Amino acid sequence: MIQIPSDLNPGLVPLAFLLGNWEGAGVFDFPGEEKCNFGQEVVFSHDGRDFLAYTSHTWVLDAEGNKVRPLESESGYWRIDRDRKVEIVMVRDQGVVEVWYGELADQKPQIDLATDAVARTAASGPYSGGKRLYGYVKSDLMWVGEKATPEVELRPYMSAQLKKVVTPEEVAEMARNLPDMPDDGIAFFR
Repeated sequence: MIQIPSDLNPGLVPLAFLLGNWEGAGVFDFPGEEKCNFGQEVVFSHDGRDFLAYTSHTWVLDAEGNKVRPLESESGYWRIDRDRKVEIVMVRDQGVVEVWYGELADQKPQIDLATDAVARTAASGPYSGGKRLYGYVKSDLMWVGEKATPEVELRPYMSAQLKKVVTPEEVAEMARNLPDMPDDGIAFFR
């Protein structure tokens, strides 16, 4: 269920499906790098201004699903305009800064993005741009990322399925919003 916080900037309502803490797993596969399964934690939050704050941390998983080592981290800010155009500024721990542009699909919670500008430090690996697709599907946040380097054409390299993490405060808020039920509790099941 998508909830719209009362203090969310009205212009961000179309992105409300992203809000919250998300956890899950995915697959990483890019030529010249070790293919692996990864775990991921993503947080989309807001403070009332006209953007969502974003952080993502991924780590390599072993065959049993245990954390082995960090994979990559990124953070940034997401905005949307009245025409459903999305813009993002993002920085990655690998020494890359990106500007992304895209669009929120009509009538569904799906965002298609592509890099518009990429800046890299001398220590970062080769990278020339990317594409991403985010979608809210059956209460899960799913995404796929594509990556290009000077040596490798644009191709899928990461994808994940994330479940929303519900905090105790959110459970309490949901309980407060439930309609009153009879004391016997049986009426709920009728």
